[in-house]
Amino acid sequence: MVAAICIVLLALLLHSPSPPCTALNLSLPGQHPSPELVAQEVHRKVNDSITRRRLIQNSENDESSSCYTGNPIDDCWKCDSNWPNNRQRLADCAIGFGQYASGGKNGEFYVVTDDSDDDPVNPEPGTLRYAVIQPQPLWIVFPANMLIKLSQELIFNSYKTLDGRGANVHIVGGGCITLQYISNVIIHNIHIHHCYPSGNTMVRSSPTHYGYRTKSDGDGISIFGSKDIWIDHCSLSHCKDGLIDAVMGSTGITISNNYFSHHDEVMLLGHSDSYSPDSGMQVNSPSLFPCSPFFFFKLTLNSMIQLKVTIAFNHFGEKLVQRMPRCRRGYIHVVNNDFTQWEMYAIGGSGNPTINSQGNRYTAPYDRNAKEVTKRVETTESEWRGWNWRSDGDILVNGAFFITSGQGLEVKYEKAYSVEPKSAALIDQLTWHAGPLGVGSRDNNLGMWTTGSNGGGGFVLGSGPDYTDDMSESLSRIRFRYFVMVFSFCALALAFVP
Repeated sequence: MVAAICIVLLALLLHSPSPPCTALNLSLPGQHPSPELVAQEVHRKVNDSITRRRLIQNSENDESSSCYTGNPIDDCWKCDSNWPNNRQRLADCAIGFGQYASGGKNGEFYVVTDDSDDDPVNPEPGTLRYAVIQPQPLWIVFPANMLIKLSQELIFNSYKTLDGRGANVHIVGGGCITLQYISNVIIHNIHIHHCYPSGNTMVRSSPTHYGYRTKSDGDGISIFGSKDIWIDHCSLSHCKDGLIDAVMGSTGITISNNYFSHHDEVMLLGHSDSYSPDSGMQVNSPSLFPCSPFFFFKLTLNSMIQLKVTIAFNHFGEKLVQRMPRCRRGYIHVVNNDFTQWEMYAIGGSGNPTINSQGNRYTAPYDRNAKEVTKRVETTESEWRGWNWRSDGDILVNGAFFITSGQGLEVKYEKAYSVEPKSAALIDQLTWHAGPLGVGSRDNNLGMWTTGSNGGGGFVLGSGPDYTDDMSESLSRIRFRYFVMVFSFCALALAFVP
């Protein structure tokens, strides 16, 4: 009887209509390349189940208790059943160094009704480009599923929120998103992928200004000299350069709950090894005319700027190679992320950045030459020995190892501490919903921007490779996890049933 049930369950998992899992391993138990991973997966699932059951038992009188996951961002807004009518509550839920990003809070709602981007100099009202260049705070929403194929880089003005909750919104094409010398931007629940270089043409950046733009790099999101930025619950993949780059004195950034996949150089933080403002160093050169107003402005600016980035609750997924992130100077808090099988390394750096890694799970690839989590880029050991890089409460899987350096004193990491880390044993629970939520992604019962139908207005996304990202593979990852659980259960049951 047990054998028959197991056969049926495994058959249903393997022949379900969702795309096949490329990582599925159908070898016999004794031939599995890493039986430790199977055992650890089972233990994690059991522990998570016990934890959830205890939480429910301890909160039987609280009807909303089953909603809480321990992820402080999601628990802040998603458990409110009336959140579609209280969307701007999201602006109060940021954590980490980007917690002061207000986005378009207290501004008017702008509804994107036109998915075109035909004229980057004179965008039509109703388009996304028309919204992001406006000077006033705006909370930008999408009443239908949309594919927005950019003709040129999308240059934002300050105090904007892109809120894709309740719709399946994809941004692809030329240049993608540019945040240059602005502040207070929230980008939430957007698919960003297949971005390529654009430029050498005129592009509008405000209602009163447009100018010539040189060729862009093809980043998914380019943050240049900007502050108070929060990127949450997005998916990023398949871009020409970086998925997210933050350079030229950018600071106050939180990158959370995102799903990264299919890319080489994932994330660059810091302009260059010699760009001292990213470390908050002051100007001491008398050649800058110390009696001029410019000198005092420059001195104040450099004494205030310090590259500070929080990377939390993200899933670094399939087919990533390196730079998760690569840091130059600054203070980086990497907390409660799930790193799965990089090809070269996960966290790299140069120029003496301070890296505080807490409560993450690092699962190394099977390549014996790529087990190290860290990489000091083009730097001798005698130099990087003094850099403050620490691993605190991380889980290292499949032979992964993290080479620490510098001093382990808590005071050395005060500037690289931005949010209380949770136990790495809860990583599955904390990152389960990484990436966009709701329509077209994972079913989290997220409604449209106003209460009503969840159908997305009937808009049909393109079906070609340029119009899809890899969020659909989340179904495969979920199916693989259940396959491991069912397979392990059946193996144990058959071992004890005569």
